[in-house]
Order: sequence, then structure tokens, then C-alpha cells
Amino acid sequence: MKIVDLRSDTVTEPTQEMREAMGRALVGDDVYGEDPTVNRLQEMAAAMMGKEAALFVTSGTMGNLAAILAHCQRGDEVILGNKAHTFLFEAGGISALGGVHSCQLPNQPDGSLSLEAIDGAIRIDDPHQPITRLISLENTHNRCGGTFQKPAYTREVCDFAHDRGIKIHLDGARIFNAAVACDLPVKELVDPVDSVTFCLSKGLCAPVGSILCGSKEFIEKAHRIRKQLGGGLRQAGILAAAGIISLEKMVDRLIEDHVRASTLSDRLSKIPGLLFDEGPAATNMVFFSLGDQVKLSTRQTSNQLEKYDVRVGVAGIRRFRLVTHYWIDDEGIERTINAFKSILA
Repeated sequence: MKIVDLRSDTVTEPTQEMREAMGRALVGDDVYGEDPTVNRLQEMAAAMMGKEAALFVTSGTMGNLAAILAHCQRGDEVILGNKAHTFLFEAGGISALGGVHSCQLPNQPDGSLSLEAIDGAIRIDDPHQPITRLISLENTHNRCGGTFQKPAYTREVCDFAHDRGIKIHLDGARIFNAAVACDLPVKELVDPVDSVTFCLSKGLCAPVGSILCGSKEFIEKAHRIRKQLGGGLRQAGILAAAGIISLEKMVDRLIEDHVRASTLSDRLSKIPGLLFDEGPAATNMVFFSLGDQVKLSTRQTSNQLEKYDVRVGVAGIRRFRLVTHYWIDDEGIERTINAFKSILA
């Protein structure tokens, strides 16, 4: 029986069209800037984001790290959320490898940072304190339930920061999910930010890679940092070919993942013992918890679900995260719902 894998959209495999494109890809040495397929992918990405240039990197973590190191000097400070992916799940790379200090502010339920909190966190000009150099936002927001920010919020934070000489980086790993949820071109969501990363290897289904976009000057700095991080690839066009299919074919269909997540959220919320404190799914993520009457832990429940060939993400002792993607169909949603019903009956 086919496994229904809802642990993350990172488990997606390349489509047949991607595999064929990878086999046909024209390649060259990308370290020399001579891979035509990588160059085409970067040009496409920059145009879609409305930025001057783009850089193909191996992962979103590398993209965020390269971005923050390009914006900041050692000892500078970046303001970000206490639930930000960069703070929680990127191994402290900005501090360990870049010497960049972080100031973590509480994320609001929708994933945003309040302007009041940001204002209070900006350092004064004092030799005892680090320099506030950068603010890092996230859209969609992973640990806040897959919530998304509309352009007005991003513009407000950017205007506030730029007036104070502070740059803005956007971790847009799933920015296309946010664009689809807003029913707007992605360019409108990222227009005011100084840099943005997005992942090809999540909902867009490519096997490897992320893109970092910004000004030409910024990307030149990030390119050098990518090399320092060991990210100089050679005939990377084989990977970039799948990324081109991602941008051409996989963006508009993300709405299907959102609809299935909404269905999953609605149906699971009717099962006694499952709590949806954060409300319905905003994009392709479904977060919920086990009620007190359920004696099983999330890990035990997950193990039981495996017997039904259903895999889910464990986000805490009592909390789950389920993520819809290209390889989850309606039958998979139905099987997941029935598996939870059987286990919790």
C-alpha cells in the first residue's frame, strides 16, 4: 500500500517531467558561472521576485546563512522571532559561523513581529551594545501554523527598518504558498525586502535546492560566502533543471495542497480528542494537539498510524504537524482521517 507521508513537504520526490529535464540538462562549471541551466534558473527566480540577481544554493539553511552573513559583520545583531526557523532549526549557524548575535522577539500568533517590539529591540549607539543591522522575517511561518503575511505588513516593517538604516531579510522558504493564499503575484509579497530565500525542494517538488535573491551587489557578497560554506557546485544544471520545472509548473497547483489541508483540518477537528487551538489551516500545514482524555503521546499515536501506512510529524509531546504536498491526494487525506478515527476510537 502507498505510504501517506504527511511529515513534511520536504519528502516530495521529483516529478517524471523533472527527471526527464534533469537527464537532458545542458551543464557547465557553475563555479566559473558557466552552467547555462543554473544561469537560466537564477534569472527566472530573480525576475519572479522582482530582484536584480539570484543565487542557487543547496538548501534554505544555506540561503539564510549566506544572506545574514552578507548583511552583517561579526558582532552585529539580527532581530528575529523566537519561533523563526533560523533561530530554532539552523544549528545556530549565524552565530557559530558568522559571529552574528541574535535578538529573539516573541512571534505573534500569525507569525508576525509587532512594530512596538521591534522598536524596543533596536540598539542605541553605544559601544557596550551590538549594532542592530538586520531584521529577519518569515513567510509562510512554519512554527506558527503555516500562517502567512500580506504585503501591507511586510511593507510596514520594511519602511520602519529602512528609515533607521536597517536591512530586511525574508525567509520565504514557502513564499509561493503565501502568494497563492493571498492570490497575488509573489513579487508583491517580497517587493520591499532587501533579500529573500525560497525553497525549490518543498512544495515545489524539486529534489535539491533553494534560491537567494537580492541586489547585484548583495548577491556578489553572498556568492563569495556560498563558496566559503562549501556550496560551490560544478555541473549543477542537472539539479537546476528540476528547479526550472518547479517555477514553471508547480506554483499554481499549490492551491490544491491548501484545499486538502483545509479538508484535513476540518475533518480531523470533528474527532473527539483532537484540539485545534490555532484554528483551520492557513496554507498547507495542519497543526493540532491531543486532548487530555487521550492517553497516548504523539509519538505513540504516530507509531500506531504507521500501521495504517500513514506518517505524520511530531511537533511536541502533545502536538502534531501534518503537511500536504504534491504526492498527497484525496485518497491519502481520507485514509489519514480514518486512521486517526480508528486509533482514537
